[in-house]
Amino acid sequence: MFDHVKLKLGTRNSPLAMAQAIEARKRLCAAHGWQEKQIKLVPVTASGDKVLDRPLADIGGKALWTKELDQWLADGAIDAAVHSLKDVETVRPDFLAIAAILPRADKADRLVGAKTIADLKPGAVIGTSAPRRAAQLLHLRPDCRVVSLRGNVATRLAKLEAGEVDATFLAAAGLERLRMGDVGYRLDPDAWLPAPSQGAIAIECRNDDARTQEWIEDIDHAPSRAEVMAERNLLEALGGSCHSAIAVNCNLFAGQLVMRAALFSPDGSEKVEGEVHFTEDHTEAPARLAADLLSRSSAAIRDHFGASA
Repeated sequence: MFDHVKLKLGTRNSPLAMAQAIEARKRLCAAHGWQEKQIKLVPVTASGDKVLDRPLADIGGKALWTKELDQWLADGAIDAAVHSLKDVETVRPDFLAIAAILPRADKADRLVGAKTIADLKPGAVIGTSAPRRAAQLLHLRPDCRVVSLRGNVATRLAKLEAGEVDATFLAAAGLERLRMGDVGYRLDPDAWLPAPSQGAIAIECRNDDARTQEWIEDIDHAPSRAEVMAERNLLEALGGSCHSAIAVNCNLFAGQLVMRAALFSPDGSEKVEGEVHFTEDHTEAPARLAADLLSRSSAAIRDHFGASA
């Protein structure tokens, strides 16, 4: 029945994940002259989409976004999987390869409910389940109160509209992909640092599937790959997890990578930051920055990073 299908692309079955899979399909079709029907999108309801009443870090971390698709790849049910890279664990199964990073979208967060952090009313209740966003907010506005808020974009906006929280944060890239780019107010990513790999779509496949890997590699965007892999190297060197409040912004300028990163204590009371400049071939530079940040961190920060053990 599907003898015309070139690739089966797995994806989470959420509006944003489907939009990302459609973008991946569009780029693959353009690169290879295929018709859309030759790439079959195969959706799955990920574990992370099933449990929404607890923070992700408390129920298994980022693996809850990937484990079903990983199993489908292992079983051969799909040829490749499309992910939001910021939701993918730093250490991946040995049989997988990140064959392509699509051109990175806006890395910024958008604040919904106020124009700026300073404009939040005194004692505002902010909904987020991201340790980075919570700690970064509390560092700037310790008077605010953070409550857990999970779910897709529509769910979170509905809870904001219902008055459950005064404000929340959403990724600019996700809003743009959902054609909601005018929602909220953009926070400058040079001042309000984003999550590692924010705005990047990754396509993974089995590393023993040479044909699929070659097809997908044709749409890899080298500048975006350089940035996000440097950020993932930093995260790995830190031993960061879903409990770690880490923010990083890496930009490629004329072959030079400029990385700024900050670590926070969960309550936002403590912050350590640093910057490093390096060329793409100096892959050890993010680890040097990680070591420097941890060396200047108190136990309140270090205790939340595995590299400090």
